[in-house]
Amino acid sequence: MRIIRGKYGRRRFDVPTNITARPTTDFARENIFNVLENLIDFEGKTALDLFAGTGAVSFEFLSRGCRQVTSVEKAPTQYNFIRSVAAKLGDSNIRVVRADALRFIDTAVTAFDIIFADPPYNMEGFGEIPAKVLASKLLKPGSIFVMEHSRAYDFSSLPNFAEHRAYGSVNFSIFIIPD
Repeated sequence: MRIIRGKYGRRRFDVPTNITARPTTDFARENIFNVLENLIDFEGKTALDLFAGTGAVSFEFLSRGCRQVTSVEKAPTQYNFIRSVAAKLGDSNIRVVRADALRFIDTAVTAFDIIFADPPYNMEGFGEIPAKVLASKLLKPGSIFVMEHSRAYDFSSLPNFAEHRAYGSVNFSIFIIPD
């Protein structure tokens, strides 16, 4: 795993071979972060990475200046990997939560400035996740929500949909919550 830019840019970490996540490609991650940087200043913001996998998105948020990053992952191998990378970086601004992301959405009481969700594409109920996040208490006024998905999905009819981006086979739907 490589952190692309920011204070930890170009740092690499060996991902365990038994990891079950499908990490967002460096190419797609770099491009979506370029889009996000034009929409929001990460400095001092709070970010939530749902279905965190390797934590690559979490560490990208952290590297680019987010004040606090919450990384939610239920698989033990991925959870432990994220914690080990956080320890190697020595950064206390990341909170790693071992939990089911759908339950986390349902029980959330804290709102975030930026939310990124990258559930397994074959997950049962995948298509309902954006509506669940949009109806939750996770989003504050002026926040941004990014949903990663395959081209099989179109979320443009949901409230606050702003734009769709595709990088190879990786698609992102971006939602902007008005102030």
